Amino acid sequence: MSTAPEKIVLPTRRLDPAQVELLRALKPGDKIKVIQTVRVGAKKWLAEATGEFRGIAYLETGVTTERVKEDDLVVPVVRFAKSNGELTSISIDENTQIARI
Repeated sequence: MSTAPEKIVLPTRRLDPAQVELLRALKPGDKIKVIQTVRVGAKKWLAEATGEFRGIAYLETGVTTERVKEDDLVVPVVRFAKSNGELTSISIDENTQIARI
């Protein structure tokens, strides 16, 4: 059973094809590292998390719940478990870097 959707796409940008291939190749239990750029106002920094890959899903954002269906914004989400057992997920964007470790 595949853990990845048939296509992995962003609503307005493009993912690096190498990242798409990596995401499609990941299997539950694979160790991963996720690095994202966090921005608040003019400040930016990198945030990093590691864990065991659980799968990929799509999340409909709450901003679209009161709008017409054609305006839905759906983002890909990577689900993983941290070493302390915490189950987490993170929406990915064109700047997200995921690596198998």
